Amino acid sequence: MGEETVLVMEHISKAFPGVQALSNVHLAVRRGTVHALMGENGAGKSTLMKVLIGMYLPDQGEITFLGRRVKIESTQQALRMGISMIHQELSPEPYMTVAENIFLGREPLGRWGLIDKKKMVADTRALLERLEIDIDPNTVMRTLSVANTQMVEIAKAISYESRLIIMDEPTSAITDREVAHLFRMIRALKAKGVAIIYITHKMDEVFQIADEITVFRDGQHIATVRAADTDRNSLIAMMVGRELTNLFPKEEATIGEVVLSVRNLTRSGLVHGVSFDLHRGEILGLAGLMGAGRTEVIEGIFGIQPIDAGEIYVRGERVRIQAPADAIQHGMALLTEDRKLTGIMGVLSVRDNMMIASLGSYTRGGFLNRRVIDETCGREKSRLELKTPHMDQLIKLLSGGNQQKVLVSRWLLTVPDILILDEPTRGIDVGAKSEIHRLMSKLAQEGKAILMVSSELPEILGMSDRVLVMHEGRVGGEFVRKDATQETIMRAATGQRVAA
Repeated sequence: MGEETVLVMEHISKAFPGVQALSNVHLAVRRGTVHALMGENGAGKSTLMKVLIGMYLPDQGEITFLGRRVKIESTQQALRMGISMIHQELSPEPYMTVAENIFLGREPLGRWGLIDKKKMVADTRALLERLEIDIDPNTVMRTLSVANTQMVEIAKAISYESRLIIMDEPTSAITDREVAHLFRMIRALKAKGVAIIYITHKMDEVFQIADEITVFRDGQHIATVRAADTDRNSLIAMMVGRELTNLFPKEEATIGEVVLSVRNLTRSGLVHGVSFDLHRGEILGLAGLMGAGRTEVIEGIFGIQPIDAGEIYVRGERVRIQAPADAIQHGMALLTEDRKLTGIMGVLSVRDNMMIASLGSYTRGGFLNRRVIDETCGREKSRLELKTPHMDQLIKLLSGGNQQKVLVSRWLLTVPDILILDEPTRGIDVGAKSEIHRLMSKLAQEGKAILMVSSELPEILGMSDRVLVMHEGRVGGEFVRKDATQETIMRAATGQRVAA
């Protein structure tokens, strides 16, 4: 394997109004290696990658690619040069097929200048078979699961035969088995001399797949180290500028009476007779593999999708929930899994996103009380340590962790008794994760009942008072905190009988 440098970015700076996103940073990536790029959200990673693929022009600095100094002014230019990127936010053309998505804009043409669909399908099938991805090229994208959509995006990036591939959170929506599959693909690409920039918040992945690690903080280059020469604690300290001695700051809370009871919840083909109780002051973790039915359960409870059978009780009273408005009226709040798709309203301000679920409480005589709204938002900003230049800032310009805090605040302002959190720390950095976890502990101490869905076992183990494990739409196991281990949860998640 060659050791020559494929990419050098030197003295790169980029500013936006009120924000110095990058300040004199540098990055060097070698041929046939995986170079992890790490840092808290807002550290500058994505900005640097957008400079690299031509979405942003740097205010200063130079880029050298394959030994030649270049000025990259568009994503198409970057692709032609041999640089491709798998984005964290998936954006396929939903009504096109897999083959049409992969070859969009570079379709093979036949004799008369028309698209040769037969060749396009055949080339896609050959690509997917080579990558051991079991998806029909003729499948319409909108019918695929999020995990399979991610695999198609990965295949598309590889199809460009690029010399450098940027992977931004490529495992955020795929199962452990698919992660192992992706890592096999990455190792095959490395063997061919392809360089990979790998952005992730998952520490375990970094030490499995990365050769080198570059850490950014507050738009500055902090360090570049060999993965073999560092460890998890050192890496976290570099990322956040301090030691995070307690990533899961679970505090003791008084477990009170049952606030939510679910009995024999059923959704045809998805959920089969699920029952459980949730107590005041409790964090109940809902674990399981992708497709186990966790999100389907909470969608049924919250009225997003209709249930076919079952009963829901709130504070001992049977309730009928046919829509989210009914759930909110009964003191429930739901932080959804995908904050981009079903959470934030990107074209609105931080203030508007924070207040939108509780505006009725700040209206008098048909008019909004702007003074009270501003005071409330200011208190929430301080309470959650929200980092934003001002409340009029568009929420889409905040880091993922700060967007998540705004969404938590939105629901807290509805004064709920029951908080349902679906993947509350997905795609946010370790510092923000610790802050979200601390907030969860505080809310439990205040008497909130919290139902937390998470795919991250350390989060389930670190934050839950009790754990329910889903398997194929059923409860496969239940464990109190002291009995919950990675082994017992994984055995229950895969359908093995476990003594609770």
